[in-house]
Amino acid sequence: MATTRRATTAWTGNLLEGGGEVTFESSGIGTYPVSWPARSEEPNAVTSPEELIAGAHASCFSMALSNGLSSAGTPPNTLTTSAEVDFQPGTGITAIRLIVTGDVPGVDENGFRAAAETAKAGCPVSRALSAVPITLVVE
Repeated sequence: MATTRRATTAWTGNLLEGGGEVTFESSGIGTYPVSWPARSEEPNAVTSPEELIAGAHASCFSMALSNGLSSAGTPPNTLTTSAEVDFQPGTGITAIRLIVTGDVPGVDENGFRAAAETAKAGCPVSRALSAVPITLVVE
């Protein structure tokens, strides 16, 4: 069954001096401020589209990797995934890095790396962001 999730941003003012708030309506987890300076300079407790993408990508990748490992009969004890999204003003998103560590009984480093590469290729968010170079770092 297909699902739809919804978030809404209300923006006031121009790009450089204005600001907005993004509300996660489907989950009800809250409303968070967004601004151009948070994208192009320092976050200063304000989020950005790139940080939101990083969160979505890290979550999706972790789910895909957990599923792949579990389907192979080696469910993970823990997985920790960080996503870094690079933004260049005037150009856009230029690179994404996924950094993953895991505690997976019965899987050696090569097996974990192979499972992570498969998860990267199959993760729906990775596929949606395929126009951007995505690097996988397995630690």
